Amino acid sequence: MDTIQKVEMKEQHKYAVMYLYSALVVLGGLLVSPFQEVVEGIIKLTVSPALLLTDYFQLGGIGAALVNSGMLLLFSVFLAQKSKAPINGKFLSAMYFFGGFALFGKNFYNVLSIITGVFLYGRLKKERFAKHVNVALLGTALAPVVSQLSFGMNLDPLLGLVLGNLAGIIIGLILQPLAVSFVNFHQGYNLYNLGFTAGMAGMVVMALFRVAGHDHKMVSIIYPKTEAPVAAFLVLYFVSMIGFGALFSKDSLKNYGKLLKFRIKAATDFVELAGFSLAFINMGVMGLLCMAVALLFKAPLNGPVVGAVFTVAGFSSFGNHPKNSLPVMAGAILGYLLSGVQLSATGAMMAVIFSTTLAPIAGDFGIGAGLLAGLLHISIVPNTSYLHGGMNLYNNGFAGGFAAAALAPLLQAYTRKKA
Repeated sequence: MDTIQKVEMKEQHKYAVMYLYSALVVLGGLLVSPFQEVVEGIIKLTVSPALLLTDYFQLGGIGAALVNSGMLLLFSVFLAQKSKAPINGKFLSAMYFFGGFALFGKNFYNVLSIITGVFLYGRLKKERFAKHVNVALLGTALAPVVSQLSFGMNLDPLLGLVLGNLAGIIIGLILQPLAVSFVNFHQGYNLYNLGFTAGMAGMVVMALFRVAGHDHKMVSIIYPKTEAPVAAFLVLYFVSMIGFGALFSKDSLKNYGKLLKFRIKAATDFVELAGFSLAFINMGVMGLLCMAVALLFKAPLNGPVVGAVFTVAGFSSFGNHPKNSLPVMAGAILGYLLSGVQLSATGAMMAVIFSTTLAPIAGDFGIGAGLLAGLLHISIVPNTSYLHGGMNLYNNGFAGGFAAAALAPLLQAYTRKKA
């Protein structure tokens, strides 16, 4: 395999770039909605139970949702800088996962106690927070547990706040060891390992709620259409990523072609492999690709779909690229077409975009395996949300873990892989 010529960038410059791209999301929100409306909307988001699927575009307004997302993106970069964590592919994937889901379920209130729990875990282990910052960001998958206890169970307000934040801290304390263990379940073929881990933890939490006599209806609060300013903002955002990457790369087109030839067998740090600038190009390309798929099938670019696009863009620094992602998405699309499900539905389009969590299967075993992975993924997704009652925002990561665990051993046994 040809070696990719990397262009090194100083860490402080990477922080500056990510602060800029986070601030752009805040700016986008302030441009589409009046400031007072943004403030009122963020208050609504903060006191919502935030269960999956709560579209912040619909609940608090588009401007409030974007500002909420941008502020959490800024916060994630601040945490990395303060803890001296490197801006690598692992961090960028966690960052955009964190900020993407701030469009449908996360806010400053419900993430802080979980991050605090992870911080305390690091202190107990006498380890620097830099080692755990990515888990802290990704572990906020269970943020709805905090919000549900605080605002969704008709408890005394003070008791709800105490129980919600106590639960968040406990979640943060247990996520790291669980994540390390569960990666063996799917052998690394599911990029969203924290989604699977959070699904297992959320399933236990929901089981305890049900034993205690508390259940809740599944939520579906959805913004129904694509707004032209949102679509234009996203196109400019991802095109600028490509432009930035090309500006600071050498032979970017040639080197990007080399990146696509890499056989990705698990989560792979493209920043380490190919450099920050080339990873940024890939992030922009994948963001535009996911947008194009959504628009092609007339799915609305609402909070959950845009959040999914941001997530895949982030993981395009850590394992996703067009060559290993398109076969899985094609399999998911084919499955929905065969079953008669409308791909314009938000849930279906989310599953198509998030099916790229199984990109390593296509990367390791080929296009046919990728198609099969996509088909299996969308078959499992509808059946997993009940288990955690919407407490795990990363339901597709949960489903992807089961799909990978089922497929990987069979593909290893019945296919002859290339050396």
